[in-house]
Amino acid sequence: MTILHSLLNKHEKSKHATDTGTRIHTKLRRVYFDGVNWHGDNDLTIQIQKRPELNQFFSQNSHTEVPIAGHLGNRFISRRIDRLVIDNDTKKILILDYKSDIDKETNRGNYYHQLSEYRHLLHAIYPKHQIGCYILWTHDFMLEKII
Repeated sequence: MTILHSLLNKHEKSKHATDTGTRIHTKLRRVYFDGVNWHGDNDLTIQIQKRPELNQFFSQNSHTEVPIAGHLGNRFISRRIDRLVIDNDTKKILILDYKSDIDKETNRGNYYHQLSEYRHLLHAIYPKHQIGCYILWTHDFMLEKII
């Protein structure tokens, strides 16, 4: 009974974390700053406004849920970038991925790999641009540069 209870408890925690991450991800998709006003979920816009380093990711020039596909070595991959900012004037690209993990270390290797794939695919399209990859940890709204 203890093993079954432990497995069910672990499953419920995982499901709760996934559901929470999906909800916040959906809300973040709708957040942006038009230069004058913030739009989207009020609680999220307040959190973002408290951290000026996040503003660049939520400008009206940012794009959400950007599909990208291409070849990595001999395999074809198709991905979706949570938030993307392309500035052709400065030749800079910013990739932002949302993560809801409380323990930032558990999946760090997987996240680094994921962002590396995004970076590789974008570099093939924009070879002269500098590409920065970031994670927004949604449980504490901390921004972390990964690459």
